[in-house]
Amino acid sequence: MRLTVLDSPTEWSRFAEGSIERRMLTALGDRLGTPLRPKPLMLPDGSRVEVEGIDPEGRLLVQLVSNQGAYKPAYRNKVLADMFKLLWLRDSVPTAERAVLVVTELIVQALAGWVARAAAELGIEIYVFDGSTVVTLRRPA
Repeated sequence: MRLTVLDSPTEWSRFAEGSIERRMLTALGDRLGTPLRPKPLMLPDGSRVEVEGIDPEGRLLVQLVSNQGAYKPAYRNKVLADMFKLLWLRDSVPTAERAVLVVTELIVQALAGWVARAAAELGIEIYVFDGSTVVTLRRPA
């Protein structure tokens, strides 16, 4: 089975220059030492899905939760949906080895309680974007 990376209209797809999503991917790529770009993928079973960040080898899959402003409880649903998507993609993309979620500082509160613990136990790496760099989310005790 083979993964197909589909052509996107531009290297950055829908992430405009200066957008928070683009800055988040760039900061994570700098931290991990690999370029990350959004890409539409065609999975071996024919499913089409866009990943918000992937490295050139297809080993690292990234989803972003870039909300800003006032916190809304619905943001937790976005975190959970992206975690689910990452788990599915890590199992579906033959080259995938790592699943990474990058959140803004505002979104850290959505990771309270069992959510961060579940992510850790499921092998989802979580980074927090502070506006210029990313740091690893402190794991639950």
